[in-house]
Amino acid sequence: MARTLDVYLHHNLVGHLIQDDHGDMVFDYAESWLSRPNVIALSNSLPLRAERFGRNECRGYFGGILPESDKRDIIARNLGISSKNDFAMLERIGGECAGAVTFVAPGEDLPEDQDRYRILSGSELADILRSLPRRPLMAGADDVRLSLAGAQDKIAVRIVGDEISIPLGGAPSTHILKPAIERFQSVVFNESFCMTLAQRIGLPVAHVETGKVEDIDYLAVKRYDRNFTDAGTLERLHQEDFCQALGIASEQKYQNEGGPSLQQSFELVRETSALPVIDLTTLLDGVLFNFLIGNNDAHGKNFSLLRTIVSGKATIRLAPFYDLLSTAFYPELSTKMAMKFGGEYDSEKVVAKHFDRFAQDANLGKAMVKRRVKEEVEAVISTLATMPVDRQVADDIASLIRRRCEKTLVRLGD
Repeated sequence: MARTLDVYLHHNLVGHLIQDDHGDMVFDYAESWLSRPNVIALSNSLPLRAERFGRNECRGYFGGILPESDKRDIIARNLGISSKNDFAMLERIGGECAGAVTFVAPGEDLPEDQDRYRILSGSELADILRSLPRRPLMAGADDVRLSLAGAQDKIAVRIVGDEISIPLGGAPSTHILKPAIERFQSVVFNESFCMTLAQRIGLPVAHVETGKVEDIDYLAVKRYDRNFTDAGTLERLHQEDFCQALGIASEQKYQNEGGPSLQQSFELVRETSALPVIDLTTLLDGVLFNFLIGNNDAHGKNFSLLRTIVSGKATIRLAPFYDLLSTAFYPELSTKMAMKFGGEYDSEKVVAKHFDRFAQDANLGKAMVKRRVKEEVEAVISTLATMPVDRQVADDIASLIRRRCEKTLVRLGD
């Protein structure tokens, strides 16, 4: 028997997600949505149209909302559903998701009370963070419906002042908390350092702060897809990552497995952005920054687009950067990059010719790219000299990044 979920964008019914009699997930935009002026599409891969989207067309976007890898498997076991059933998982945890999309049972109204939260004590927060490996996203907890993409332990919360709360029902969150990983205890400070460095050289990035509760270090990432209005109301901003925008399933996020390439990424921004000249330059700076810090895991789900209404017109812009950290800091991790850089996967083998090939792939001027590399190297090195170093791991990461910058200039040549 076919099953349906109503799909809301902000407070409006935008369409219906259907699991048909064969178990396939399909999607229809609602006629009422298509008939409204100046509406936005859910995704670049789901353009506004009356015709139904088949399974292969809509899985990249809808499946891309959900957690990945073993986190997805654990959630499925905890909820008693199949890990391969995107529809069932969205039904259970698709309340507070990335962007402005929410999934509601058919016939039910979108909850009017969007201001329901449970304040956490320090011990309660510590218990939740400790339990994430066993209970990702608190899936199955009473009145908690949270979904975040990715394979790392994390939880969405609302932070106002010193108060941290869990969103209930479909209430929006303000931050994502990412606790330390047992295998890589320094990852919290690694990401904090790299994100702060990016911000200080002028890249648009999500704001981050480190915190500690009991013996657990965590990174608090302020959501760029959430915003307090002048009236004090917390609103959602719609977004999608590059895999979703290109209709690519999350399990194929790496280029060598069918995921986006840098060429596709630049083409996507060039074709969709309301201000392509600005956003292409920003994307270039972000790609170069990932290379300089040694972030070899910068795949298609680590870049996003913001889809908003500006002055009554649907507008798409490159979203701020996130998930910036130096994977090169961990010698046991591969030096293979998530996307080829100028035809080369191994970050340790990139030389001048690869920068030229990258410029060609991105349809950018070779001289401009080389100039931008040198400018960014100079900005990173000068900023590193002023960065506060309050722990050994930060000093070690700074030294690694400085060496990578100096090596890049040597490889680039004149």
